[in-house]
Amino acid sequence: MAETITRQYREPFVETAGLATTEEGLRLLKQDIPTGTYTGQQFVAPQTALEQQAAAAASGLTGLLGPTAYQQFESPYQQDVIQTTQDLLERQRQQGIASLQGQAVGAGAFGGAREGVARGVYEAERDVQGAQLLAQLRQQGFQQAQQQALAQLQAQQGLGTYQTQLGGQQRQIEQARLAADQEAAREAAFADFTRLGLVGPQLASVIGGFPAATQVQSTPPPSATQQLLGLGIGGLGLAGAARGIFG
Repeated sequence: MAETITRQYREPFVETAGLATTEEGLRLLKQDIPTGTYTGQQFVAPQTALEQQAAAAASGLTGLLGPTAYQQFESPYQQDVIQTTQDLLERQRQQGIASLQGQAVGAGAFGGAREGVARGVYEAERDVQGAQLLAQLRQQGFQQAQQQALAQLQAQQGLGTYQTQLGGQQRQIEQARLAADQEAAREAAFADFTRLGLVGPQLASVIGGFPAATQVQSTPPPSATQQLLGLGIGGLGLAGAARGIFG
């Protein structure tokens, strides 16, 4: 009786490619993704030196505020000016008293009540004038020192703003560089996954272009001679077996 065997097979290179792709996919499924290579603080730009300087300077601005901030800007010569003015006022007072005494002597009132009253009035007026002059000097010095303190505060604030802006621009440039490095690191971490994702569909398309071939193998029936020989061999076998049993 004839025997027919039918089977399907693919070209060897197609089977090899499909198996390799499957094995690679299974390997990647078991593999941990190295997220530490493309995440973390190493990809965040820190403050620049200019920003740090601006922050440090801002913390020191408190010394330019408050009721005593002007004192550090007072002229070192202000007290000398005040002392010189006081000495001048004292000399003028002494001269005025001497003049009053001379007038009292000329009027025959030296040492009298009239001289005492005149001297008292004079000294009181001189004291008021001297106090007013010294107050004006101190007020002028205070205003000048205060203006200088304000100017210094504004200058430092302006410098701090400039440093912050320039430092911020530098940090943005550095952050852009770090972002590029981070993207490169991420691409490297997912390189195998990306490759499989790109090659897999293409390979599947190629494999689909090579459909499985069908192979049919038929075994022809034995000839009459082969059948007779088979029967003879079978008969001899049975005769031998019978002799073994009944012999």
